[in-house]
Amino acid sequence: MTLERPTFPIPAAYPPELAAPGSADAAFVDGGPLADLPEGAMRRVGRGDLDVLIAHTPAGIVAVDDRCPHMSAPLSIGSLDGCVVACPLHEGQFDLCSGDPVQMPTTGGLDPDGTYIPTWSPAGKDPKIDPPGKKAEARRLTRVRRLRYYPVRIVDGRIEVALPD
Repeated sequence: MTLERPTFPIPAAYPPELAAPGSADAAFVDGGPLADLPEGAMRRVGRGDLDVLIAHTPAGIVAVDDRCPHMSAPLSIGSLDGCVVACPLHEGQFDLCSGDPVQMPTTGGLDPDGTYIPTWSPAGKDPKIDPPGKKAEARRLTRVRRLRYYPVRIVDGRIEVALPD
């Protein structure tokens, strides 16, 4: 008879260049019980004015700013499908495993590499019309950033996240 070893969610790997500023030397804070965050679930934790999204993806547990890298809407009230979190405001989608946008927001703008992406409309909705003047210019120059990550560890069945002061 072969005994199967239990598997536990582990912190997901993330690109080191996308580590949140100040997180490398930050103290770990409690992110809640691991048992209360099944795969596919998200939770918001914070310290001071910093809000962090903890998500349980197929790749493991990940912690990123709980702010859309487009216009700062809270990602924790969006939806999670595998490793992709969707912003509830402009329908942008971001890969929690790579940090990259996988679908630009409906408002368009510059992607992280500076390429302009035009406005778009979801199926069944009227086409978006670019506003005139400065609003159009602001929309065109709004850059969508890559996600920023915070170190995560699991200690005694609890999720801990390194958050800078």
